[in-house]
Formats: sequence, C-alpha cells, structure tokens
Amino acid sequence: MILNETSYFGAGCRESIATEAKRRGFKKAFFVTDKDLIRFHVADKVIEVFNANNIPYEVYTDVKANPTIANVQHGVEAFKASGADFIVTLGGGSSIDTAKGIGIVANNPEFYDVRSLEGVANTRNKAVPTFALPTTAGTGAEVTINYVIIDEEAKKKMVCVDPNDIPCVAIVDPELMYSMPKGLTAATGMDALTHAIESYITPGAWVMSDMMELKAIELIAGNLKAAVDNGNDPVAREAMSQAQYIAGMGFSNVGLGIVHSMAHPLGAHYDTPHGLANALLLPYVMEYNAESPAGPKYINIAKAMGVDTTGMTVAEGITAAIDAVRNLSLSINIPQKLHEIGVREEDLHQLAIDAFNDVCTGGNPRPTSVEEIEALYHKAF
Repeated sequence: MILNETSYFGAGCRESIATEAKRRGFKKAFFVTDKDLIRFHVADKVIEVFNANNIPYEVYTDVKANPTIANVQHGVEAFKASGADFIVTLGGGSSIDTAKGIGIVANNPEFYDVRSLEGVANTRNKAVPTFALPTTAGTGAEVTINYVIIDEEAKKKMVCVDPNDIPCVAIVDPELMYSMPKGLTAATGMDALTHAIESYITPGAWVMSDMMELKAIELIAGNLKAAVDNGNDPVAREAMSQAQYIAGMGFSNVGLGIVHSMAHPLGAHYDTPHGLANALLLPYVMEYNAESPAGPKYINIAKAMGVDTTGMTVAEGITAAIDAVRNLSLSINIPQKLHEIGVREEDLHQLAIDAFNDVCTGGNPRPTSVEEIEALYHKAF
C-alpha cells in the first residue's frame, strides 16, 4: 500500500508544519490555497505557524473549484520564481490537486503540457515535497495518489494516477474544518462515503482495504449529520476528518467505480462541485451495482451504516444499504435529481460517452456500457 511518509491528526496539529520543515531541512514554503480560505481567514491559521517559526513563504491562490491545466502551469512558473523548496497546501481537493500538479510538473518538466499526465503517468521523479492540510472532510486528497485536472478545451476531467504525487506529510487538523458551510460539509462528507462504498465493492478490494472502508462508512454514518447541523461540534468534526482520510487510504490503493466516472463529466461540463455530483449519483449506482459479484457485501455496508442486519437475506441487505445511504443524503439536504443542479437532458448522451471513457470505469464491479450509463443518468435526471 502507498501512504504518506508521515501523518498528523487532531486539533491544532497544524503546528507540526514547523516540526517537519525543520526536520527535513526545508527553507521556504510555496503556500497553495484558494481565495476563499484567505478571505475567511482560515489560511491565517497556517500563516501564523509560518510567522511564529520564521519560515519564509510565498502564497499562490490561482486555484479553481475544478482546477485547470492553466492553474497548474501558472503555479509551476510561480513556484520556480519563488525560490521555495517545499509546498504547503491548504484546502479541499481543488487546492491539493493543484499543488500535486505543480509539484509533479516542477520536478518532471517533460510533462509541462499536463495532458500527458492523464491516466497512469510514468513520471520518473517524486513531486516537490508537499505538506497537505485538508479543510474539507471529503476528498482524502492528502493521502491519495490521484489528482484531477480539467482540460478546458476538451471539456474533460483528467484523472491522473501517480505514486510520485502523494504528499510526503498529511496534516489532518479538524480545527481547519470548523468554518466549512453546511452545504459543503454535506457534499464533501458524501464524497467520502462514496469513496468508502465504491472501493469496498471494487474487484480490487482486499482484506486491508475492506477493513478501512467499513470503518470509514461507520464513522461517516455516525457523525456526518452532526457535523452538518453543528459545524463546531468537535467530536463530529474530528470523526469526519479521520473518516475521509481512512476512506482515502483505501480507495487510493484499490480504485473506484462509475459513481466517479459519471461525476467527473458533470464537473467538466457544468463545473458541478465533485462532492455534490457523487452524493447525488451514489444511490442510483448502488442499485445498478447490486447486480454484481459485490451484491453480498451490501449487507456489511448496511451494518456499518447502523442498520440492524440480524437475519437479513442478501436481497434485504442490498435494500437496507441503499435505503440507509439515501436517507442520510436526504437528511442533509442533498439534491436527488440531476435537473435540480442544472444538468440538461440533451447532454446526457455525451456525458455517458465521457463517463464510459473515464479511468474509474475499469474499477466498477459490474461491466457496463455507454447505453447503460446513459440509462442511469436518465434515471437520476
């Protein structure tokens, strides 16, 4: 399994930026974050650590909700000009993915085009050493070997898979998540649940990833609604910060399925937030994938979601798992239909083609086709 070299967890652990920078002999940080985190003073919590420990830094905020090739290329130029020798990134998947792209291209300049990184990239050098601090409990980007960049010309989300991009240090501080709005807490939490469920039923799953994903499902089912209802609930925030990391540990090593394949084109065509797209699509795809060799595992999903599964048949377990996921989604006000989030029916055929060609499709437990994916989009429409 590929994991971070070092990880820190718990309230206030952002202070470890200084410990790790000193231990590794780093001199100047290139700080990648987004403008909202600057505006709402979340970034100040990291800047305070830099200032208190006399760590010089340069801030880079050219980050979009769905980062683009241009964001990465601008970042590479800014990194080179900064004289920094390590990257610190604060944010959700957008900031961390942008930082991963910058770190990889800076040390592998032959991939400057970025398009050449799509799929499993054969980079030779590890990325610029990166410390990743998530502010959303969703993507698990701080522990994964994946990142996603938009090719705006082709209207395509490129999923890049590269063991060289994993941050060397993950710093999971729930205090950085307290100011997350309700809608973002809900969508990113369901993103983490999607990671856990998809990688639990993928054909690549094995005993260690199963152990991680079931624990992640249990933590999310028990804490997501509390985190949405009261963003300052320290117990719920800490549990969600751990759950999304644990889910990331698993899926980064065994893969995902067509919830992600279908969510990626929504981000590319409509700029739909990734967590929201996953949250909406998850129950529909679970119904579809129940007719696969993974069907019997659904009873374990239901149990991890808090359902009493005593005496249940496989069919009852499947129904219980899907109902539990849908009920959690409804309880935190996730939209249930694609038309509610601005998707156009006439686009569904092209979305299905893009989804079928997505790198995540190969990890689905049930073989699929463009036609079947299009039918799923229609069902969710």
